[in-house]
Formats: sequence, C-alpha cells, structure tokens
Amino acid sequence: MSNYFEERVLSVHHWTDTLFSFTTTRDTSFRFKNGQFTMIGLRVNEKPLLRAYSVVSTNYDESLEFFSIKVPDGPLTSRLQNLSVGDPIIVGKKATGTLIVDNLTSGKHLYLLGTGTGLAPFMALIRDPETYERFEKVVLVHGCRQIAELAYGERITAELPKDEFLGEMIRNQLIYYPTVTREPFRNRGRVTELLTSGRLAEDTGLPAINTETDRFMMCGSPQMMNDLKGIFTQAGFKEGNHGEAGEFVLERAFAER
Repeated sequence: MSNYFEERVLSVHHWTDTLFSFTTTRDTSFRFKNGQFTMIGLRVNEKPLLRAYSVVSTNYDESLEFFSIKVPDGPLTSRLQNLSVGDPIIVGKKATGTLIVDNLTSGKHLYLLGTGTGLAPFMALIRDPETYERFEKVVLVHGCRQIAELAYGERITAELPKDEFLGEMIRNQLIYYPTVTREPFRNRGRVTELLTSGRLAEDTGLPAINTETDRFMMCGSPQMMNDLKGIFTQAGFKEGNHGEAGEFVLERAFAER
C-alpha cells in the first residue's frame, strides 16, 4: 500500500439522500494544487477499491474534504455513504487533474461551471488567493435539479465572505450563481442554456462572453461538459491542458461511481 495514505474520517455530513461529504485526516507529506483530484477508497477483502475524487479542501488546510454522490449499487459509494467518524479510508499519494489556474491563459473573468458534485474542485479554487490575483471576477455557477442539492451554499454566501484572510477578495470578486432545473428558484435553467442565452452574463452584470477576457473551467456531467466544449470551440475558445494553457479546461476523470 505504499502508493496510499491511510487516513481517518473526522466528520460526515449528509446533504440529501443522494449527496454527502466527509472530512479526513491529512498526512503532512500529501501535496496537491487546488482544483486537483486524487484516488480515494476503502479496503475490500484486503484489496483497495478506489475512485477519483476532487479535493474540496484547499492545499493549505490541515484536513481533507470530499463531496460524493450515493449510488445504491455503486461498488464504492454504497460503502462510502456509511462512513462513521474514526473509520479508515485510503487516499492516493499522487494528485493530478486539469482544473488548475496554470492551465488557463490570462483573462479578466473566470467562470467555474459545475453540476452536482462537480462543484468540489471549485470549492478549493474559490479559497485560493491566486484565483483572485489572476482574475478580476470569479463566477461560480452550480447547477442542480433541486434546491436541496445546492450543497455548500451557506458556506459560500455566509462563511467565506467573513474569512479572516480571503474575506475581502471574496466579497469583492466572487459571484455565486446557483441554478436549478426542477423547482421554482431565483435562477432556473441548465448551465448551457444560461450561458448561450446570455442570461448568465445579464444576471451577473458582466459583458457577453468573449475570447479576450473570459476563461472557463468545467466539471460535472459528461453531457454538460461535451455540450459546453462544443459551444466554446465553435466560439473560438481553445482548450487548455498541462502542455499548453488555453481559454477553457474541463475534467474528464469522473464517471458515475
């Protein structure tokens, strides 16, 4: 098991009957960039059962946090959702992923477009000082089916603006835009529709998107990311990766688990 740390669960929070998050201890030697993911899991019959999870917590936090769906027959999540404080969990020693600011060219506005648990990497990025140093405005869009699924909303709106170190930057630069598709809510519609219709720009008070000023990160359902990639590519935006920075990046590592 030399490729993994064995950590302990510190807390578990069930947002809905399909969503939960949990925190664990963090080995002092574990290093990652905000926005990256690592492999986490459990030992089943003495063998590691692992899946990729973005890290919700930042690289300067002393503990680790993860955000997960519950799949009743999922090999891993059917077990993870029953975690209790003190339980052991395996965390991979190597973090990776494309959702880091280094993979984007310079711009004025950073749009973080997430659906469901795709919010996870963006929770770390909105607590990273470099994000606000690189961009004048940071727009965090979280799309879900129902209001109850808008996890972390209170942390984003009530706690982070009061942060001792980042509070001023968050108050002045972060725009939080939650949206749902199946219930009445102040923001309604799919992320793709809000973007292409111009509604997102109008509601946030920002100009229509363009390649000169706007940069995008995407994480969520494969359908959403494929649709957005097509929209951006057609509009002249270039995809970035570890080899060459671009105007949008997306995370391909996740599937239903």
